[in-house]
Amino acid sequence: MRKLLAISLLSAAALMAGCSHPQPVYGPPPPGVQIHDQGVHDGFEAARNDVANGRPPSFAHHPRYRNPPVPGPAWGDYRSGFRQGYEQFLHQGPPPPPRGY
Repeated sequence: MRKLLAISLLSAAALMAGCSHPQPVYGPPPPGVQIHDQGVHDGFEAARNDVANGRPPSFAHHPRYRNPPVPGPAWGDYRSGFRQGYEQFLHQGPPPPPRGY
């Protein structure tokens, strides 16, 4: 009986020690990342619509690219994402995740 108790205590201690590695902490992405992701999604959809309607591909003629729906200081992040999403569709990369806003 003592051997069984000793083995179970040692194995329990060994199992618990294996679970003590640090866990990553996830938080919300920084605001610039969310705006960039919104731009990627909007650019991808704009390219999809251009191709579906037979328009020549050009991200620069879209109203959302010319006048982004984000605060002024974030226009660069949004436009960068819009261009990326537009080109991603044209090169048939994986679609961006759905919008979460």
